[in-house]
Amino acid sequence: MNDVGSIGHGVSLSLRGSGRLITRLDTPPSILHRHPFSNIAPAAYLKTDITVVDIETDARWAQFKHLALPHGLRACWSSPICDAEGRAIATFAFYYRNVRGPTAFEREVVANCVHLTQIAIDRHERVLEHQRRAFTDALTGCPNRAAYHAALSKLESAAVGSWALLVLDLDNLKVVNDTFGHHAGDRLLQVASDRISEAVSPGRTFRVGGDEFAVILEASDVLRDLEKIADEVLSALSVAADCGGHSIVPRATIGGATFSSDDAGVASVRQNADFALYHAKETGRGGFVRYWAGLRSNMTRRMGAIRDLSAALREDRIEAHYQPIFRLDTREIVGLEALCRMRIGDNLVSAASFHEATADAQVATMLTARMMALVAADLRRWLDLGIPFQHVGINVSSADLSGGAVGQVLAAALEREQVPLTHVILEVTETVYMGRGDQAIQQAIRALRADGIRVALDDFGTGFASLTHLLTVPVDVIKIDKLFVDHLEPDGVSVTIVEGLIRTAKKMGIRIVAEGIETEEQVEQLRAIGCALGQGYIFSPAVNRDTTTALLLGHAQGISRPPISTRSGMG
Repeated sequence: MNDVGSIGHGVSLSLRGSGRLITRLDTPPSILHRHPFSNIAPAAYLKTDITVVDIETDARWAQFKHLALPHGLRACWSSPICDAEGRAIATFAFYYRNVRGPTAFEREVVANCVHLTQIAIDRHERVLEHQRRAFTDALTGCPNRAAYHAALSKLESAAVGSWALLVLDLDNLKVVNDTFGHHAGDRLLQVASDRISEAVSPGRTFRVGGDEFAVILEASDVLRDLEKIADEVLSALSVAADCGGHSIVPRATIGGATFSSDDAGVASVRQNADFALYHAKETGRGGFVRYWAGLRSNMTRRMGAIRDLSAALREDRIEAHYQPIFRLDTREIVGLEALCRMRIGDNLVSAASFHEATADAQVATMLTARMMALVAADLRRWLDLGIPFQHVGINVSSADLSGGAVGQVLAAALEREQVPLTHVILEVTETVYMGRGDQAIQQAIRALRADGIRVALDDFGTGFASLTHLLTVPVDVIKIDKLFVDHLEPDGVSVTIVEGLIRTAKKMGIRIVAEGIETEEQVEQLRAIGCALGQGYIFSPAVNRDTTTALLLGHAQGISRPPISTRSGMG
């Protein structure tokens, strides 16, 4: 037994599915790689020991003995290694320089080795399975966020221009979940994952969040035209799919960025792609935006505005100011428009200065909720003072309407203060009314009016709404934009347009309010063409609650006080 050659000259392991032999000791690997079916494969297939006492004469070695004999290998003994379920996962083989079979001692040694090898391989496979699960999204089967981070970390030393990143959000997952249930939503994610992966191949697709996917692209032809690959992804997604028995078209928005010389590293590219996606959502969901140099500064400014407004909301630095709406003939106050102000130290900042922050849906809805609470409290105070008050207009954003809860938020705020719903009008700008997702917005407007909430169309004339849309999605009030008021001239185009609008709106039962009135001449021109209501600096700018209270006590319709006629008279 002290002669190694007499016991066995080599040991080999053949791992299931590996397509190769792993050799031990000094058996020439070239031989073992070229005769997999001589002993080792039958042992695995039959799950039993295979002993070849004489390679030269055994029929099973007829085609391979010329590979073994020149190297002094005369006999072979192979044992299968099975897992806990009885499947052959490897083989353990001895090769001898003598014509013989295994001894009892060798069988005992091999039995122990086989057992230990079985344990080692089983543990290795469990580790691999654990890693697979750790880096694989269970629902879609594509790599997950952990795999995404690992893949990006390997790109830290990549050359400039050698890779690009697409980030993608499914736009309608929440709607599908809420409407058809999570089973349909899960199926939507699976369909989207498969289609994205196929469209970007050989690029790698990762599911990095609930409705978020990322794609790493390294192919040179793809890097030359990111727009093309993004279009192919959107095209692949645009086909209706069966999601839990419902026909649903996956909808997505994509942002992209290429690793350039301006980027400090992977983190910079990721942020650029996120900026591009954020911008794509704001400018037109369902499309693609590629990052460009100026986008970072724009987004940085916008994120700063979001941060500042969020802080103001947390610290209760949001205030409601009010601009009165007057009857043009009697100069009586018939309503108010609530306008948001943010206090910074001793200064007040108008909503225009932080308007970019309302692009964030969460911040926008929080701001609206705060304004509704403030207005409701002020309304309660004015009603307690016995003011014959009519209504306040509160501006709402597309985020408020898309979320579908603005009516409930308003009702809750008014209920807390025990203020009737009739004292509030929700104002929607024309760009929101006819903007992105206009069908959803218009559906929300219909629902609000069905619940008894009046709606005003603000800034009419700045966008592309027309009276024909008001036939299908009617409103209660139209506010003519200051642009038309500024251009009121006798026999001018603005006069003709406004006069026609007033005439048509009256027939439809819609009230008209002219915005931005600054001169007595404009007042008289508006009265001459039939406009009864207006607001603007000629009457009063937006003022705080206490000043508004004084104005209402002096000039609210129904209070017997001398009318005012100049801005200075408004105090």
